[in-house]
Amino acid sequence: MESSQKGLGIGARVEHPKFGEGIVVDIDQSTVQVFFKSEGDRAIDRSYEGLEIIDSPAEVDAVLDIEAVEDSIRKVIQEFIDKPSPIEMAGKWDGGVLVIKPGDEELQSKEISIDTFFHKIVMVRDRLRVLEQNINSHDKLTDADKVHLQQYISRIYGSLTTFNVLFANKDDHFSSKG
Repeated sequence: MESSQKGLGIGARVEHPKFGEGIVVDIDQSTVQVFFKSEGDRAIDRSYEGLEIIDSPAEVDAVLDIEAVEDSIRKVIQEFIDKPSPIEMAGKWDGGVLVIKPGDEELQSKEISIDTFFHKIVMVRDRLRVLEQNINSHDKLTDADKVHLQQYISRIYGSLTTFNVLFANKDDHFSSKG
């Protein structure tokens, strides 16, 4: 890396042969601290020659404007929305079946795997959260409109608390409170 250190600085985008693309977050006499999306922070010896500079801090600053920052923030938020952390069903329901039995005994009952039912409940919850975020970030809705719509969402969450028994972790439960 000695010969290519000219454009190296905090904020530089770099490519590492093993860890991929990263951003320099700190530099000292002997190491370069690089944040890699898949690896987190890594200290790399300054004498290491496999680190390639993609953009120097000056190049990064030249293209950095408010729209670029907003786009980056949107992409990060969307990534978290698209990839929610896995929600676990309480173990006592593993392999279980939900039976829906009509009042008329001449009609057939319906059985649904609890795993399938749980997955549908989690999808409803995730879509409500996306709806909430879209309402709160909508630039054409007034604050009064946002509060009004948010009250409906809170009531929906309250109605869905019956299904909290399915969740392994209380942090994943439905709640009508903020």
